[in-house]
Amino acid sequence: MQTTELDPTLSQTLDDARKAGLTLVIGNKNYSSWSMRPWVAMTAFGIPFTEVRVLLDKPDTAARIAEYSAAGRVPVLVAGEITIWDSLAICEYLAEQFQEKHMWPQDVAARAMARAVSAEMHSGFSDLRTAMPMNIRASLPGRGRTPGSQGDIGRICEIWEECLSRFGHHQFLFGEFSIADAFYAPVVMRFRTYGVSLAPALQAYCDRVAAHPAVARWISEALAETETADKHDQELPK
Repeated sequence: MQTTELDPTLSQTLDDARKAGLTLVIGNKNYSSWSMRPWVAMTAFGIPFTEVRVLLDKPDTAARIAEYSAAGRVPVLVAGEITIWDSLAICEYLAEQFQEKHMWPQDVAARAMARAVSAEMHSGFSDLRTAMPMNIRASLPGRGRTPGSQGDIGRICEIWEECLSRFGHHQFLFGEFSIADAFYAPVVMRFRTYGVSLAPALQAYCDRVAAHPAVARWISEALAETETADKHDQELPK
């Protein structure tokens, strides 16, 4: 069984990260949902890495990201001579490199579904992303309810209900915390910010995700950030 205890010794963690050669380039924790996914996955599974945070919407943002990837976006994982600039590709790479950590479910059917729902999160739900951008420090109950975002919320609830009933045993989506939960963690943040009402079982799932040590640490560090990103704040629904 995987542990959800986080390494309390920062210096040892950083030393292990240098030995492993893993550097994760992310944006502001308050805003960057794409960065949150691999960061939470790596932290939850005890994979050591060096964090490089690039502030979004600043004059030097593009130049700083370009130091690591020509794609111009975060997150970016630098693993020795290998550069990976996509959140799902990062997690797939890590699952291959750290197979003993079982970042995907071990059951074949559960693993297939976990990959499918993670890919759906990765490529879909554009209305939700637009109408309800992630902003952990904000509290905007009731806002962002467009027809499209409501449809996305409904589909996400369907996914969660099916995963929890078939595989989750009322814990995480597939029982143990997995990449799939890391991929939906930013949705949990959005539902909290915008006060989305959920069925009790789904609200309980959100509460478990938010309380997971890796997610709780991301939230704490997001709340502690003092920097703002004007473009991201301007996108918040009025």
